[in-house]
Amino acid sequence: MSIADFLRSDSWLTADNGPRYVQLRRRLQEGIDTGVLPPKSSLPSERELVEITDLSRVTVRKAIQELVQEGVIEQRQGSGSFIRERIPRVEQSLTHLTSFTEDMSSRGMKTASKWLERGVFAPTQEEIAALSLSEGEQISRIYRLREADGRPLALEKAALPLDILPNPIEVTTSLYEVLDRLGRRPVRAVQKISALNLAAREAELLDVPEGAAGLNIERVSFLRNGRVAELTRSLYRGDAYDFVAELRL
Repeated sequence: MSIADFLRSDSWLTADNGPRYVQLRRRLQEGIDTGVLPPKSSLPSERELVEITDLSRVTVRKAIQELVQEGVIEQRQGSGSFIRERIPRVEQSLTHLTSFTEDMSSRGMKTASKWLERGVFAPTQEEIAALSLSEGEQISRIYRLREADGRPLALEKAALPLDILPNPIEVTTSLYEVLDRLGRRPVRAVQKISALNLAAREAELLDVPEGAAGLNIERVSFLRNGRVAELTRSLYRGDAYDFVAELRL
């Protein structure tokens, strides 16, 4: 069935089913979910959708913009609108302290990193406070784009005291693997999770539209003796991650 026939069929547009742009957005989403509009296919132009649905151009545009903001549709300058390929969602437990590499490997996914920053630096005020550093101390900082099976999933920036990670260049895949080898792997952590809309640069790196939903996780990790070992800020794609916590009475 073509998208034109799909939009013309059934009585999906009714007076008592909410605003018309919402009904059109739902219908387009249904077309995507059922494969009428497969991943990477092009969406009819605004003009064509107006002709097919007999809705106003403002209504059509608003429905499309909502799907763009949700990361379902991608607009390319001069080329039109296209259905984005879906990213399989990943469930990550909040009850175990594991690395990105360990999480993805346990799912049979191949990980890769694109380095954005890696070296020894003067710490920021936030890093000094979180890591309990003394005046003049430096830190190891690593910042990278994390990928699984070739898909960008997260941006991860970690800061560690130099005596915890003397040589950040040693980290090629898993940070925790290196810390484990050095006998300095954290055993517990405190994490704060917040929702945000991704800024332009972060959205570009994660291959999502600017303003798309993301999850920001700030983690402070501790050694067995209680010393702070790591401050990490991670930005995850909101369309790819579900964080799961088991709660007990």
